[in-house]
Amino acid sequence: MSYEVKSLNEECGIFGVWGHPDAARVTYFGLHSLQHRGQEGAGIVSNDNGKLYGYRELGLLSEVFKDDRQLTQLKGSAAIGHVRYATAGNGSVDNIQPFLFKFYDCSVGLAHNGNLTNACSLRTELERDGAIFHSNSDTEILMHLIRRSKKSNWLDQLKEALNQVKGGFAYILMRQDCMIAALDPNGFRPLAIGKMKNGAYVVASETCALEVSGAEFVRDVQPGEIIIINDEGVKIEHFTKDTQHAICSMEYVYFARPDSNIAGVNVHTARKNMGRNLAKEAPVEADMVIGVPNSSLSAASGYAEASGIPYELGLVKNQYVARTFIQPTQELREQGVRMKLSAVRGVVAGKKVIMVDDSIVRGTTSRRIVDLLKEAGAKEVHVRIASPPLKYPCFYGIDIQTRKELIAANHSIEEIRQVIGADSLSYLSEDGLIDAIGLNFDAPYGGLCMAYFNGDYPTPLYDYEEKYQASLKEQTSFF
Repeated sequence: MSYEVKSLNEECGIFGVWGHPDAARVTYFGLHSLQHRGQEGAGIVSNDNGKLYGYRELGLLSEVFKDDRQLTQLKGSAAIGHVRYATAGNGSVDNIQPFLFKFYDCSVGLAHNGNLTNACSLRTELERDGAIFHSNSDTEILMHLIRRSKKSNWLDQLKEALNQVKGGFAYILMRQDCMIAALDPNGFRPLAIGKMKNGAYVVASETCALEVSGAEFVRDVQPGEIIIINDEGVKIEHFTKDTQHAICSMEYVYFARPDSNIAGVNVHTARKNMGRNLAKEAPVEADMVIGVPNSSLSAASGYAEASGIPYELGLVKNQYVARTFIQPTQELREQGVRMKLSAVRGVVAGKKVIMVDDSIVRGTTSRRIVDLLKEAGAKEVHVRIASPPLKYPCFYGIDIQTRKELIAANHSIEEIRQVIGADSLSYLSEDGLIDAIGLNFDAPYGGLCMAYFNGDYPTPLYDYEEKYQASLKEQTSFF
């Protein structure tokens, strides 16, 4: 899932393994299954009997580790890894993770998924106290807080640091004697634990990465937890009991792979339910239902089943096109849609088509896809979106942080329909989305974060509050 199709990117994916003789290679395979979560850079830190080695670079995982020697140099039976999109910090190699810190008394590797909402304030405070930062990523802040702590032992120092950072965070740390996983008090980002047949433990952003490494799912890391894994097994600690589930709803809608489970809910099943609910809420007469590859295919099949309208392959994705999100202009990025997707003329010509997609961000991509279908002879194109309108920015780890980037923040559904050239346009309701996912935590929206759709943020926004208030006043024309 990349910029040329959606212009909506998750920050990153993290993976760790403890107790495997070829830990770096296992981590490589795990990161490969998380590549959809980050395509800007990758890295691995390994642990060989207490000595930590690291390698990181810009590019896709296969580009970063194109030479096998880079993996074989990462010796040891434990490792953590990271694939990255930039939401905090720029695209320099200094910001590629995992970070490897070497102090006089210990070495620590650190990988982070999410975004801290009080990073600017903390960084300013730390720099005033003499801290020197080597990156402009918010991840480095945690290590400075740990080292500044006056607590007597490392675990208490970590707990104190985790209580100072705010926002969305899933951390994996590698110490000389253990691997540690920690999740923010709301559990915005998924983090799962698995166990391999040889007894090795695995921690990953998504369960699909457990399966590719041959690990069996054990449990999810819960909000406010610290999981300590070493040669003796797994120990569970808490840095706070003040927790409330607010799992990112866009993980289910778009980001996660369909073969992953989040909080016990299969992503494909949730998306199929979104399509079913959408068919009930927004029926329309048509000859066929098609999905926009790849994240919308599950929802499209659910819509087809519930409506009784045949599901057809009306759009084909070219899996081998170059990453056009790095193109410098919007025009070139839009041209990337033609490279990425093709309409099947023999299927859609002369037909009334229901095009199911997962979301509309800026509207430019949806317009190009509608154009593709009509140029291929589609008689009508009815667009159905398997989530509510994206109206509000995210501050917990998605790279949309201003309302001017969101077409639904500034225009009515009818105006958006005109922009994208569809014959009709409907979105799934908030209730329809919550019901489709089906979480049952004792928390608002069943334990989902729905802020992107309704502006109800589960935490204070801290450093982003002023920016958010300013964005509420922005008006952007998409016509």
